Amino acid sequence: MSERPPISPRSPRAALEPEQVPPPPKRSERARNPFVIVGNAIFTLLIILMIGAGTTYYYGRQTLESPGPLLEDKIVNIPARAGKRDIADVLQREGVINVNPWIFIGSVYALKASSDLKPGEYSFQKNASLRDVIATIVEGKVVQHAITVPEGLTSEQILSRLSDNDIFTGSVREIPREGTLLPETYKFPRGTTRDQVIQRMQQAQKRVLAEIWERRNADTPLKSPDQLVTLASIVEKETGRADERSRVAAVFVNRMRQKMKLQSDPTIIYGLVGGKGTLGRPIKRSEITQPSPYNTYVIDGLPPGPIANPGRASLEATANPARTRDLFFVADGTGGHAFTETYDQHAKNVAKLRTMEKQIQNDTVEPADDQPPAAATAPASADTSPTATTPPKPTNQKKPPRGGRQGAAQQTNVPPVVQR
Repeated sequence: MSERPPISPRSPRAALEPEQVPPPPKRSERARNPFVIVGNAIFTLLIILMIGAGTTYYYGRQTLESPGPLLEDKIVNIPARAGKRDIADVLQREGVINVNPWIFIGSVYALKASSDLKPGEYSFQKNASLRDVIATIVEGKVVQHAITVPEGLTSEQILSRLSDNDIFTGSVREIPREGTLLPETYKFPRGTTRDQVIQRMQQAQKRVLAEIWERRNADTPLKSPDQLVTLASIVEKETGRADERSRVAAVFVNRMRQKMKLQSDPTIIYGLVGGKGTLGRPIKRSEITQPSPYNTYVIDGLPPGPIANPGRASLEATANPARTRDLFFVADGTGGHAFTETYDQHAKNVAKLRTMEKQIQNDTVEPADDQPPAAATAPASADTSPTATTPPKPTNQKKPPRGGRQGAAQQTNVPPVVQR
């Protein structure tokens, strides 16, 4: 058993004094190296940065991929020259995004789309994520508005429709030449200038006209594409039925071959009102023979230019008319026309139409109120004059001339001539 060292007695004062702590060991020369110190600091910083980057990536991805607040598809207009903050405000105001604008801006930078945001009208899908919203604006796939231009309108009428449509901007300095615009359905983004619309319609017309002219019937008497457009515009105004266009065209082509006047009512109207398109009243008999460069009851052959903008179908029908000998047609009262080769047959069809119109007119007249018995009004007399309700029979009534307005085209949708 080992012996313990003897305990030397200490005074109370000495017992209260702390024992002397041995000095800490000295750091090695390597630990005191400045490069080691800097390296340790950098390593620690890198760890902190990695942890921060990982956290940022996780929450950033969650922000980008999470479904957005839209409850249904919505169209939003991003104005021109709008900055990133402006775009964020618009999207937030329209309910497309529900994040802080600075988060939107940070996401734009993160996706490297800072310089690719394009103005325009965009359609955002229901619950579109922030990534989808930014991608939609970057791709620039703006909403396309379908605009339908009906066949048979004049250039002035088409321009009026474009002026009334608020998706277009700017103005057109002059009315396009008649027959140079192709009626069709086009798609344009909001903000397209009206000059651009006109240019696109003119380019489409040139392309279609060139294709149809190449496929035309070689026997046609038309000498140029311009003549094709002119006659097609008359065909367009004469009928709206697809199954009649080629036959109506054949009537006018046959008349041209036989050096007959075309005698088309729409040419009278265009000679009177020009690009306005509609007369707004019946044609007067005096206007049928009124001299005009467009009045085909007066001039020989085609008018100097189109009277409207014909569609593709009328151009096709005019370039390849039906093979018939028809020289006349008149409305049949059912929405179509009756075609004939001789004037006598045509006159019979006209008489049949007039009888039908008179019958319809009689059927639509409202019955007069019941009259009181004659005894209650005045005693009858054998020598009394006709009453006011019994108009006298017309005397010395003039009959229309045999050849009056019996040309190629007569329709029910054209008001009857007013005799003068």
